[in-house]
Amino acid sequence: MEDTVKQIIENLPALESCKRLVVGIDGLSRSGKTTLTGKLMRHFKQSGTPAASFHLDDFIVEKDRRYSTGHKEWHEYYHLQWETGWLRDHFFQRLKDADRLVLPYYDAEKDERRMKEVVLPSSCIVVGEGVFLQRLEWRDCCDWVVYVDSPRQSRIEREAEVVQHNRQKFENRYWPAEDHYITEVEPQKMADFAVKNY
Repeated sequence: MEDTVKQIIENLPALESCKRLVVGIDGLSRSGKTTLTGKLMRHFKQSGTPAASFHLDDFIVEKDRRYSTGHKEWHEYYHLQWETGWLRDHFFQRLKDADRLVLPYYDAEKDERRMKEVVLPSSCIVVGEGVFLQRLEWRDCCDWVVYVDSPRQSRIEREAEVVQHNRQKFENRYWPAEDHYITEVEPQKMADFAVKNY
């Protein structure tokens, strides 16, 4: 993936003085988004480029708001996993100019969220990483988007073994939501840069 990082850096828009560049790392579950983001952040640190990163799964809602809601499972995953409108107004749209953000970080062990304050440099690259990043509510808040394309079978094999055996959850929850996203949004086509991770 080192060559991929080099290609992204070469194609990345320039960071202008006293401004922020918002970069999105999009891709389906287990496509390699988090790994790529980590490598990019290490590059920025080594090169002395101020940068901050956010993982959208840190902002999911409590389980009772996204499971057994009466909706189809794929709908819960795509539409209820995050407060998409709130994140648009209080996170994405403020990344360019807010000095401080107060965000709801999810604690999986306690199944609760706690508001935490994040301070951003006045000039930096902000990397937002997560599935469905280019959904209509969020896409125009990113200056530049990378889409990580990875085949479904490869992504399944990256899951823990116990997760792989729960095929019904994939068939009812994850895969229909992914298919909806691919059909409705066409994320690879919408992205500024696409990489393949097999």
